[in-house]
Amino acid sequence: MADTGQDCKFFVSYTGVKLPLRLVTAIAPQQLSNRNTFIRGYYDAAGALTGFDKVVYGEIELTHRYSYHANGALSRAEIVMLDEDPVTLNFDENGAPVAAQDAA
Repeated sequence: MADTGQDCKFFVSYTGVKLPLRLVTAIAPQQLSNRNTFIRGYYDAAGALTGFDKVVYGEIELTHRYSYHANGALSRAEIVMLDEDPVTLNFDENGAPVAAQDAA
């Protein structure tokens, strides 16, 4: 992800079945050299998770990007998994799914 002025933090893993996923067990950037797998999370100025990359042995294996409605509910999730087609999920203002489509 290009430098967009967003806050980048590092984590051991993520949890949850509902989007956006929650990043868990924060780690300091200095600890990355001792890890084969880590999560790089991006946050906007308000502290909302705007996306993350799962990095395994230096390669990005999974990417999530999130956008939100004005009320804070998830509006859109773009998910890219290594060797699979990207998927875009859209949500209404209540956070309910409204459409799923492949991003081509």
